[in-house]
Amino acid sequence: MRRIAISVAASTMTLSLAGCGMLNATGDSASASPTKGNDVTVGLLLPEKENTRYDKFDYPIIRDKVAELTKKQGKVEYLNAESDTAKQAEQMQKMIDDKVDVILLDAVDSHAIAGEVSKAKAANIPVIAYDRLAEGPIDAYISFDNELVGEVQGRSLLDALGAGVDTSDKIVMMNGSPTDPNAKQFKQGALSELKGKVTIAASFDTKDWKPQNAEANMTKAINEIGRDNIAGVYSANDAMAGGIIKALKAAGVTKMPPITGQDAELAGVQRIVAGEQYMSVYKSYPDEAQAAAQMAVAKVQGKDIQFDSLTQDTVDSPTDKSIPAQLVQVSALTKGKIKDTVIQDGIYTVSDICTPKYKADCAAIGLK
Repeated sequence: MRRIAISVAASTMTLSLAGCGMLNATGDSASASPTKGNDVTVGLLLPEKENTRYDKFDYPIIRDKVAELTKKQGKVEYLNAESDTAKQAEQMQKMIDDKVDVILLDAVDSHAIAGEVSKAKAANIPVIAYDRLAEGPIDAYISFDNELVGEVQGRSLLDALGAGVDTSDKIVMMNGSPTDPNAKQFKQGALSELKGKVTIAASFDTKDWKPQNAEANMTKAINEIGRDNIAGVYSANDAMAGGIIKALKAAGVTKMPPITGQDAELAGVQRIVAGEQYMSVYKSYPDEAQAAAQMAVAKVQGKDIQFDSLTQDTVDSPTDKSIPAQLVQVSALTKGKIKDTVIQDGIYTVSDICTPKYKADCAAIGLK
């Protein structure tokens, strides 16, 4: 999928985009003849609510950026499928029937939604795949470098295991939903780091990314491998890491093995502070969401040069090749990186993280 190599330094992303005139570009000097004024309607279809990022970050950031770009004349129609493929198909059909100007689509099932993408195309409604690469004739794609996410997770897990790690160390892999193409890329990236260095003793594709499914899978792994024989756990995201930790605690584990995550959810960051979870992958949602809003508005306003400047990468899907894309940077978030990532970027404040339950843990790592 990847066409470029990306460094793992999230805090530089806003500066690099702004330096290229991208994040804050108006597009006024790089505009084709406008096909639409500021009365833009962006349809936003997000996949689920298990991960808190969609309602907490993605939607409000996109909504606010669209308003800014259109002098508060544009609007966002938002619907969440709550992990239901059929529901998302209905929601997309509603967007088509409502004649929105452009659709930002984060697919529940990237393959199943292809028919609706084709319907939107027939209705002359551009579709931009957001965060997950949908199949069908999409106009562009914006996400994070997903294989790099997995590489960062796998590399971090090896770092946590230390210099003495060897092929006898048993790892459990808790991968994401099989209907999410990102999950496959995360897994590929992680395996590129882990293969040949540890033993993958159990591996699960976790339906709908649900923490309770991850908990059930982990319970099965503990029963098969033995709680004291698990050296570490690759968890594809933070929500599942929470379920994994519940299963380990239920099995009587008091000192957690290193467990990875992704998304820098508040609960995940707090588990990192407390030492229950080793790391998460921090992905700058403001960078991704703001750039997606810019892409959507530029597309329907005919600002072709600005749109092209936002999509300088390309990716392939199972149905289409050389799709214009933007791949956003990521970085590892461990105890020592909290200040430089989620706090520095304004995602959380110290008081958000260091609630009374975590006050002592925060003090121990100098988070005040």
